[in-house]
Amino acid sequence: MTQSPTTDAAPVMRVEHARKRFGDTDALKDVSVELRPGELLALLGPNGAGKTTLIRSIAGRVALDAGTIELFGRAADAANARDALGVVPQDLALYPLLTARENLETFGTLHGLRGAALRERVERALEWTALADRAKEPVRRFSGGMKRRLNIACAVLHEPRVLLLDEPTVGVDPQSRERIYEMLDGLRTSGASMLLTTHQLEEAEARCDRVVIVDHGTVIAEGTLAELVERTTGRALQVELKLDRRPGEGRVTGEWRDGRLVTQLPDLVNALPALLDRVRAAGCTVEDVHVIRPSLQSVFLHLTGRELRE
Repeated sequence: MTQSPTTDAAPVMRVEHARKRFGDTDALKDVSVELRPGELLALLGPNGAGKTTLIRSIAGRVALDAGTIELFGRAADAANARDALGVVPQDLALYPLLTARENLETFGTLHGLRGAALRERVERALEWTALADRAKEPVRRFSGGMKRRLNIACAVLHEPRVLLLDEPTVGVDPQSRERIYEMLDGLRTSGASMLLTTHQLEEAEARCDRVVIVDHGTVIAEGTLAELVERTTGRALQVELKLDRRPGEGRVTGEWRDGRLVTQLPDLVNALPALLDRVRAAGCTVEDVHVIRPSLQSVFLHLTGRELRE
């Protein structure tokens, strides 16, 4: 069971009024984001919205033009402040000619681990990633999911308290994706807080505690799914009824789309039976009923007006 985020404690990471310009492009205009203790926070936005620039700024790979970044109340660029930070990049950061064990040893050393501590954590990481039986194989032979798991392990050998995850499940099969999230749940149980970028809206909806949506370099919405739904699409359910014929004009309220009656219902339990009665009274037979609840995707499209990968 993952650790519940702490809402009344000080943020483990705080970005305030971040600005970054590349030539004529404002990658970040005025972005402020907080990550709470034990939280899995989704950072969403269309391509080019500023997500990667923000991640790289937090990691220290891009210098902001203005604004501040704090980790545990300290400026991120203060001495040793980023020691508590782990970064899992979208592009695999592995040495393909080295074995899984050699990759772990290399990244562990870069994180300052030595001797018995390094050996212990490498062994633990191999078990954790289910790669112990492949430890002596070069990484170039691994599947995409195996590489992704090893990529995460290399980033957390030093046991960071804050983890930045940039598309950690991109290009992997459903089984590998599930294994990766099991690994992340284990890290959260041990106290890690995480900022996640993903194009998988269903994953963000099912697994993240809060969502921040950015577009054109600014934060356009943030909150829990329930809060975002309340502020945007509303809680009404969309109901689609497949009917044998189109109801007569004025008999039933709704929109007719390709053999289906589409309408909005504020209360499914009380409103759906009444709708079905009106449909039957109009002389129609209901062949199928499809209920669509407000989702993160509907919120996202409402706010940005475009698909996530556009």
